[in-house]
Amino acid sequence: MILGIDTSNYTTSSALFDEEKREIIQQKKLLPVKEGELGLRQSDAVFAHVKQLGDIVEKLFSGEKYNITAVGVSTRPRDIEGSYMPCFLVGDMVSKTVSSVLCVPRYEFSHQQGHIAAALYSAGRLDLLGEKFIAFHLSGGTTEALLVTPDEERIIRCEKIAGSADLKAGQAVDRVGVMLGLPFPAGKYLEELALKSTAKYKIKPTMKGAECCLSGIENKCRKMLDSGEKREDIALFCLKSVEAALCGMTDALISEYGKLPLIYAGGVMSNKIIRKTVEEKYGGIFALPEFSSDNAAGIAVLASVASKK
Repeated sequence: MILGIDTSNYTTSSALFDEEKREIIQQKKLLPVKEGELGLRQSDAVFAHVKQLGDIVEKLFSGEKYNITAVGVSTRPRDIEGSYMPCFLVGDMVSKTVSSVLCVPRYEFSHQQGHIAAALYSAGRLDLLGEKFIAFHLSGGTTEALLVTPDEERIIRCEKIAGSADLKAGQAVDRVGVMLGLPFPAGKYLEELALKSTAKYKIKPTMKGAECCLSGIENKCRKMLDSGEKREDIALFCLKSVEAALCGMTDALISEYGKLPLIYAGGVMSNKIIRKTVEEKYGGIFALPEFSSDNAAGIAVLASVASKK
């Protein structure tokens, strides 16, 4: 069994990857955010992880004795120089403790690598870890397209080839959701509201090459709300705007890189409305919702691969 730990700015999570059965067992819990607020300060996120991680790991094991042969952990948001957030220090510390006590190897990855691996695992496409592909990572802190290539040391190397020039997709979703009185993080609640809408929107995204611009979504939704438009129509407009930007990025990158496999990961990609369009239009590979939102499953999978090197 391989243990994975991820302490992101949204979720405390741990997972076990059963190498024989190729199955994941996971436990996770959202960080507590006060009603009406858009996230946590890093000091509060660190404190929340300290309070939650012990309980999460205890539930994961549930009194069972597993033969842990390696530990994987996310230590940074992205796999680039200078990428850092204090919240990942909690998982880093706990993983070092477990590795030392059990005398097993420990492997460090980025949160972004974990998202991509979780999507591949969920879709039954771990074979792509040995190939070149394009991965889209859309979350509260990231809206990026990455050229992913195999790497002997890192397992996968992620090179940013497109992204958002301003607001991130998850930020747009959360800001509009909170504007509409929904809890934070607002993704699943905005989707539930949008599915009640019968409105039809044809949206042209604001693009600069393969780069998208998302800041106009919040302003437009505010105007719609002030003019008395239905909450469910505003929710749908927000999600269809994100969808239009994602399609714009995808079209531009297909033109530049050809028809490489397309992977869509991150919390925003758990949205059924966006997923339906992108799957039909591009044949994109998506994770199940529980492997799209922040999780330690991909980290455990990557640690398993690394332990075989």
